[in-house]
Amino acid sequence: MADRYLTVAGTGVHEIEIRRSRFLCVLAPVASEEAAREVIAARKKADPAARHHCHAFVLGADGRTQRSSDDGEPAGTAGIPMLEVLRRRELTDTVAVVTRYFGGVLLGAGGLIRAYGQAVSEAVDVIGVREYRRLRLVEVVVDYDRAGRLENDIRSSPYLLHATRFEDVAHFDVGLAPDQGDAFHSWLADLTGGAALTTETGETWLPTSRN
Repeated sequence: MADRYLTVAGTGVHEIEIRRSRFLCVLAPVASEEAAREVIAARKKADPAARHHCHAFVLGADGRTQRSSDDGEPAGTAGIPMLEVLRRRELTDTVAVVTRYFGGVLLGAGGLIRAYGQAVSEAVDVIGVREYRRLRLVEVVVDYDRAGRLENDIRSSPYLLHATRFEDVAHFDVGLAPDQGDAFHSWLADLTGGAALTTETGETWLPTSRN
């Protein structure tokens, strides 16, 4: 089972021009095939006059679900090159839609393959990538006298502060990698003089970085 995956950092648009043809690429993070199809449909609705809205998407932490479409371009010249970029960049839960505006110059099969791949690759570079990891969640409970300092210390530590709640006491949900548990509990005990209470609450996928 995968313990990490990469996805595009956010929704964005990037355009390139090759021999007077414009290739506008929309990238978006998505969590389901339905969501990917909604992005594709929205792009087609936004520019119905464009002849081609080619797409590719990869879903699942293991990248198991993969789809692509040439949308009227010669077979294998658009969707597959776009999908190959997502695979090569190890991206999942990501949809790419490239709209082509024909500039009057035929690019040929090889030119189309390069153009569609380049549009997606440059869009990834511009929009960026986010890493998600499967982490153990630990709820840390302390009184208010210790909460401010503890929150600052967690934020500057190797451990991931996922959420905070302030009720009758302060609650911090912290994400830990599988090999961080013992070190975290020792660190927390030293920091709070053993006053913090901890409870493991399961696992979840959390974003850990953005490039």
